Amino acid sequence: MAVDQKPPARPIHFEISDALKQRPTTTQTGLGAPDYVAPTPGAIANEDNVVFATVKDLMSWARSRSPWPLGYGLACCAIEMMAASASHHDLARFGAEVFRSSPRQADVMIVAGTVTHKMAPRLRRLYEQMPEPKWVIAMGNCASSGGEFWDSYATLQGVDTVVPVDVYVPGCPPRPEALIEGILRLREKIFRGG
Repeated sequence: MAVDQKPPARPIHFEISDALKQRPTTTQTGLGAPDYVAPTPGAIANEDNVVFATVKDLMSWARSRSPWPLGYGLACCAIEMMAASASHHDLARFGAEVFRSSPRQADVMIVAGTVTHKMAPRLRRLYEQMPEPKWVIAMGNCASSGGEFWDSYATLQGVDTVVPVDVYVPGCPPRPEALIEGILRLREKIFRGG
């Protein structure tokens, strides 16, 4: 046979049934499953493919999966809050994608740091500008109870004296994992309708 000549092509006889027989099987869901599944005679309420829910429950579920935080960083806790949203801890896994810079776009206020009496009216104004429903996370000992500045004349003895707090994240400063745990607790509370 010459170099520039190719051998004649053989026709390939491919049967679908042969390919299905040769397909590997597995116990994992969705892989190697049979192609034909007998249809069920009717939908029964206890089957896995039927969901009963109210519109309120669906709205609570959707809100709990996409909190939009307003970062209110006042002291060293703000560094840990920024670290929680960075790539190592990745707060975006839980729906809190971007910290909003406007209170009118946020529904979760994270108060991170020491709140002074001078800053309290501004914090209250930002809280009032947030649309309903809204929630507050007090991050760190200073935001929760005044922290190490509890006996100072200028420090607020907890942010709950100005705005209602839903979740307290303890620590001085709390680690990013603690803030993520606080956001997960808030998600549970929102999902329950709180």
